[in-house]
Amino acid sequence: MTQSYLLKGILIGFSIAAPVGPIGVLCIRRTLVEGRFSGLFSGLGAATADAVYGSIAGFGLTLVSSFLLDQQSWIRLIGGCFLIYLGLKTFISRSVENVTETQNRGLLGAYISTFFLTLTNPMTILSFAAIFAGLGLGAATGHYTSAGVLIAGVFFGSATWWIILSFGVSMLRRQFNRYAMRWVNRVSGLVILAFGVTALWSLV
Repeated sequence: MTQSYLLKGILIGFSIAAPVGPIGVLCIRRTLVEGRFSGLFSGLGAATADAVYGSIAGFGLTLVSSFLLDQQSWIRLIGGCFLIYLGLKTFISRSVENVTETQNRGLLGAYISTFFLTLTNPMTILSFAAIFAGLGLGAATGHYTSAGVLIAGVFFGSATWWIILSFGVSMLRRQFNRYAMRWVNRVSGLVILAFGVTALWSLV
C-alpha cells in the first residue's frame, strides 16, 4: 500500500511540474547562462513548493488552504510583480563572454526565488485536491503515514522532472555563443514578463 502511494505521488508530481510555465522558462535560462546546478536548484525550489501545497491538500489542512485561497488576489499580485521584475531583469541582462566558463552562482537564491514564485499560485492546492480525489487518494488524507508517503512521492516526481530538464538543457549549453545567449536572455525575459502581465491581468 505504501509503495502504491509513493508511485502515485511521483506520477502526480511529475505531471504537475512538466507543463512549461514561467518556472520552466526560468530554469532553462538559468541552466544555459549559469550552469546545470543553477537550473537544478531552481527546479528543486519549485518541487519543494509543490510538496508544500501537496501537503496542505493531502493532510486535509482546510484552514490553511482556505486562508491562502481567500488571500490569493494579494498573493498573485506579489507574484505577478515579481515575475515582471524578473522578466525585465532577464531581458536587459548582459550575455557572458564565454558561456562554458560561467560559474554556478547564487544557488540558494535560485532555489528561494522559484520556491517563492511557485507558492504565489494558491490554486495549486485545488489542483492537488482534485487530482487526489480523482485518483481515489482521498483516504490518504485521514492517514498521516499514507499522506506523508504520497507527498514525498510528489516531491520526488517533481524533482525528477527538473533533473531531466536541467541536465538535458545543459547538454546544449556549449552550442551557445555570446550572440545566442543575448537572444536567450531577450526571449526568456519577454516570456517571463508576459506571464507576469497575465497574472496581474487576471486580477482585473
